[in-house]
Amino acid sequence: MLKHRLFFGALMAVAFVSVIVLDGWLDGSLTASAADKPVQGTGLCILIAALAVPAQLELSKLAAVKNLKVFTVLTAPASILAATTWYWPQVIDLSPRLYLPLLAAFTLAALLVYQAVRYGTTAVMANCGASYFSICYLGLLSCFVLAIRIDFGLWPLLMFVAVIKSSDIGAWAIGRKFGKHKLSPRISPGKTWEGMGGAAAAAGLAGLFFALCCGIMAWPVGMLFGACFAFIGQLGDLAESMIKRDAQQKDSANKVPGFGGILDIIDSPLMAAPFAYLFFLCFVD
Repeated sequence: MLKHRLFFGALMAVAFVSVIVLDGWLDGSLTASAADKPVQGTGLCILIAALAVPAQLELSKLAAVKNLKVFTVLTAPASILAATTWYWPQVIDLSPRLYLPLLAAFTLAALLVYQAVRYGTTAVMANCGASYFSICYLGLLSCFVLAIRIDFGLWPLLMFVAVIKSSDIGAWAIGRKFGKHKLSPRISPGKTWEGMGGAAAAAGLAGLFFALCCGIMAWPVGMLFGACFAFIGQLGDLAESMIKRDAQQKDSANKVPGFGGILDIIDSPLMAAPFAYLFFLCFVD
């Protein structure tokens, strides 16, 4: 298990950074010497869209355990459209302020029509509610990952992801070695306050590194960013744990050895992304 976690964790990190760096090189945002192209973040947009489909399938299987039907034929494309909200204004003249409300309204209407055709009046609120929740969870939250990339650039995005994943590593390593005091025994018995301390320390160092090396923000603010988002990232992990525990599942799937499913990998950055966008809005020029 440990070997798998280390190997596949390193492999995913290299793959992600490679995609983001190549993306930045192609659109000119990697360095200040190259002119920025009008359309940014295409590679990240494709990656997010590609992850939305298996993530929706995993969430629908968890919902099925509770006899809830997630209409994946609608929720998968709707999640992709929601997740890529910040990309389309670069291509067409449509503001996110208009795009998201329209998408939300038409998606709800489509879910109700689908429910009526397939299941009639049986479990309307349960099925449509679960489906709409899946779109908000996977689509609405992840759109802020792309928003960070497009509005603030490549390096703040890498800083955000590095901080969140450093907190995961710190929590796992310190909690596994020294963890004694349970953080949330009802939701995730394996999480401890010692692990949370390790998460804050690791994420604070990651924030400090990016603040000093990339000039994104002052170094004390970088450390504050790391420490704060260690907690927010772990809350995101706990949120997904609630869903899995409700479905009596340890992992969302078994696609990635040592990790579980796609949801188990993206849970922390999903919840943290809107808060990170707000943080960058306040502290990044």
